[in-house]
This record gives sequence, structure tokens and C-alpha cells, in this order.
Amino acid sequence: MANFDQIPEQALDWVYAGKGTVLATVIQTWGSAPRPVGSQLVINEDMEMAGSVSGGCVEGAVVEEAMNALEDGVPRILEYGVSDEEAFAVGLACGGAIHVLIEPIGVGQGPDVALLETLAAYRADRRAVAYLVNTRTWKRQVVGADFTKLDLASRFTSDKSGFEGDWFVNIHNPPLRMIVVGAVHIAQPLMQMARVMGYDAVLVDPRGAFATEARFPGERLVHDWPDEALEAEGLDARVAVVTLTHDPKLDDPAIKVAIASDVFYLGCLGSTRTHAKRVTRLKEAGFTDTQIAKIHAPVGADIGSKTPAEIAISIMAEITERLRRPETRR
Repeated sequence: MANFDQIPEQALDWVYAGKGTVLATVIQTWGSAPRPVGSQLVINEDMEMAGSVSGGCVEGAVVEEAMNALEDGVPRILEYGVSDEEAFAVGLACGGAIHVLIEPIGVGQGPDVALLETLAAYRADRRAVAYLVNTRTWKRQVVGADFTKLDLASRFTSDKSGFEGDWFVNIHNPPLRMIVVGAVHIAQPLMQMARVMGYDAVLVDPRGAFATEARFPGERLVHDWPDEALEAEGLDARVAVVTLTHDPKLDDPAIKVAIASDVFYLGCLGSTRTHAKRVTRLKEAGFTDTQIAKIHAPVGADIGSKTPAEIAISIMAEITERLRRPETRR
């Protein structure tokens, strides 16, 4: 998952309210599938729903099977596919198929409520966690990112749910975060785009006249010095940092904290000449060539951007590439 969509939490709310509840999860896809593996839908006995496992083409069948699972307490895997000729009518670009796991919560062979409570606790603490279910035996477990019995490291890194032998592994990563340093014009569309793409975004600028509610309505603003702000926010492999001020007094402190961390992306606004001067300052401060090479500068994908919004698009494109293709370098 790229963000927390509150499906396990909604399931628990309905269970606590005394409603029979079923969790449906996409566990495999082939061809054209509107929702990726790991996508979830939760249904209660009143047929209230949250989430999605398709573009609407299989939800009816999933609801019917969910009601059956509540009655007999037996999990099941729903197989659904369409031909190329039928695809357009059910919202697919071309023929495809999906397998959906149906699990009645706290009933029969379904998952215990306590297991979902453990999953929700990890998510509430913003800790990476995986929900594992053996589709042969219906055994289940919830494990953290430090789990070593299965090689899940690459799945956590890539947000990729899927099968490990008989075990289906559903990855629940904490939301991606973005820290933007510099309340400049580019930051206005960039913050909006970041939120649309599921990032928890924060804008850092100690200059009160720049980082204002009027200029950035509804955004989270931090007026601390950039290095202090980054340290307070915490940096890890789920964080992207973008510096936009052009002012070494503001950008450099943030860069120094970021390049010494595990952030998956660090991008810095400025021309090639500006970056060369930045590199010189960082080397003088004792940073290595390897650390400095983490910086993407000039920031953004080279798509000919001119306006602030276009530059913001290029930044989000480069961040996305770095996230989804971690081996890609300039």
C-alpha cells in the first residue's frame, strides 16, 4: 500500500459495533486489472462497504461471497476474469483476471479479531507491517519489517504484496512522507501534488512571511530552522526531501541532515553552476562523494519545465521514479 486507507481500522470499528464483517483482498492479478495486489474491500452484514478490489466489476460477486462466508465461517478465494471482448463493459482496458481472498473476521476459519488489532496497532504507530495468510492451511500472522523467517525486505521496500510459497503477504507500509524546505512559488503546487499522491507533506521555512496559511491554505507549516525541523520530523527510507530556497543558509543545513540519513530521495533546486558551488561547500564540510551523489540536482526530471507547476510535476516524476525504480540513477 502507498498509504494507509483505514480498511483494517474500519473493519475493527464494525466488529466492535457487533456487525459481522468480512475482509476482501486482491491476492493475484493477470492482464489488465484496475486494482493492484494488496488492495482491500471491507463489507459488513448490512452490506456497507469501504475500499475497493476492482473498478466495480467484481464487487457484486465479492459481496455475495462475503455474506456466504459470514454464514459458514469458511474463507475462500474468488476467481474472476473477463475476455477482451467483455473487458470494456466491466471497466478494464483489456482482458484480465483477479483472485480475491474472502475472510470472515472472528468467524470460523477467519482471522481472529486480536490479529487485526495487532495489525492496526502497528499502523497506528506508523511502523511497517505485513499480514500473512497461508491459503492452504488458513494460518495467519502479523510481522514487522524486521521479520527474518521469510525474505520480506524487498517487498517492504517496493510496497509489493504477493505470494511467498503458500503464504500471501500483504504489505502495510506507513504513508510516504515529503519534507519541502522553502515556501516559494514551486512549493505551492508541489505540496498539493504530494498530498494527491498520498504523501504526508510538511513545508519548512523559518521565514514567517513566506510560510503563511494565506499562501499555503490547509498545509502543515513548520517555522523551525531546516536542520532542526528535519531532525524533529525524523528521516527514514519512506521520506523524500526537497530544498527550494536557493539560499545556502537555509538549504545547506537541511541537505547535511538529509544526506546523512536513509531518505530515498533528496532533490535540490538550482542550476548546474549553483550545484557545483553546493558540492564544494559540502566537501569542505567533510561529506564524501558517495553521500553527495545522493543529491538530485538540478531537481526534477528533464521534461522542459518552465512554470512553477511544471517544475513541481517534474519533481514528483523524479521522486516517483526514484521510489519505484530505486536502481535508477542519473
